[in-house]
Amino acid sequence: EVQLQASGGGLAQAGGSLRLSCAASGFVVNDYPVSWLRQAPGKEFEWLGRIQSVVGSEKGRSTYADSAKGRFAISRDNAKNTVDLEMTSLKPEDTAVYYCQVRVRGNSYRGKGTLVTVSS
Repeated sequence: EVQLQASGGGLAQAGGSLRLSCAASGFVVNDYPVSWLRQAPGKEFEWLGRIQSVVGSEKGRSTYADSAKGRFAISRDNAKNTVDLEMTSLKPEDTAVYYCQVRVRGNSYRGKGTLVTVSS
């Protein structure tokens, strides 16, 4: 059974950094693209970025939304089977619940999110 669990959220100051982790089970993170999304209070889900699988033509490349470019970085830890989101230069508008998401064998999975609060 595919499961995802995001962790690492908390309170940060503007300009600070946080590292979130998405623990995966039921699939190997190396083999599937994994995305990070967020949902700010009262707003729609926002896609932040994706790390591609190493088996496809993209060869593990990461792509980002404009809001994340230059500040956020997605990486994989194959030993732990996790996909991490390193966030730097945090802004109050980054306050949201952060989720990881994957599509495996035709089904989309989004785990429980982790709350990030950025104070000014």
